[in-house]
Amino acid sequence: MNKLLGNAPRHPGLWTDVPASSAMGPAQVLTRSTCSMGRDELANLAPELARLSLEGRWIVLISPPNIGLKAMLAQAGVRMDRVLLVHAKDEVETLWAMEKALTNGTSSAVLCWTNALEARDKRRLELVARNAVALGVIFENVNTHSHANNLPGRTEPNTILRHPAQFH
Repeated sequence: MNKLLGNAPRHPGLWTDVPASSAMGPAQVLTRSTCSMGRDELANLAPELARLSLEGRWIVLISPPNIGLKAMLAQAGVRMDRVLLVHAKDEVETLWAMEKALTNGTSSAVLCWTNALEARDKRRLELVARNAVALGVIFENVNTHSHANNLPGRTEPNTILRHPAQFH
């Protein structure tokens, strides 16, 4: 059987070409509230994304804004042939795409841009994070928070939905 697998196609959707020594362990899903549409936060994540792109699995960008992501990622050394863009039609489809990408085993990282999440959606992502096999980052646009969330002392700049062992 191993001999047959050795000749198998290397498409990431069919076979993950990950050695047993680097098997996918627990991942984390982070929420980043941002005023810059995630540009500054993505610049900080770019070196890690470059490293993850070398694993041969996808770097999935769900509903990204037009802020020059391609140039930023390429400059950081991310393999652009490993970047998958998903353009969702609404928030429901955006969160569904994130859930699937986090748990299907073909992605190294899943980055999602969304408006402010409701408590129900955050709880749903907490449950998904338990089975996540990829680094997940949600860029929440703070300009769309409800009036109640804009009150002083009510901001959540960085929420970790799941924080297992350090992801590297």
